[in-house]
Amino acid sequence: MALKYIAGAALLSYQASRKTTASEMKASDIVRKAICILESQPNEVAKGVVYFSQAGASSLCEIEGNFTGLNPGKQHGFHIHQYGNLLQGCTTAGPHYNPNGHTHAGPKYVARHVGDLGNVQADEQGNGKYRLLDHQVNLFGPQSVVGRSCVLHRLTDDLG
Repeated sequence: MALKYIAGAALLSYQASRKTTASEMKASDIVRKAICILESQPNEVAKGVVYFSQAGASSLCEIEGNFTGLNPGKQHGFHIHQYGNLLQGCTTAGPHYNPNGHTHAGPKYVARHVGDLGNVQADEQGNGKYRLLDHQVNLFGPQSVVGRSCVLHRLTDDLG
């Protein structure tokens, strides 16, 4: 049985640069950005927007999210799943994105699924903010998270 989730969407990407013309740009000048707009699932009201930004393949990835419609005062598991297909929820989104074959853990651990982003804490109004500078989520190369799905779960992630 798949975990219940309350909002999800696929990641879309775009690039920005610190230079104004193509002739001025070097590979190190590219900042890659991605956005994921999470929509409510049937009979749910949660939604959110998650922004990803990374200055290069070896840089930390900045992840910031804003959510509404959460269960007030509760924590909600937050993950990147293997596939960008949410037609049948987590069944078609697949498992947490895990290209290195590690066990499930929290975002502070080195040995974890790349998609293990921990929990989003909802305030008493059901709003949540998320921020992480991550060493494993990447917007560059073969292990990029672009095209995969972000899922906000109804329940708390046990981080293990």
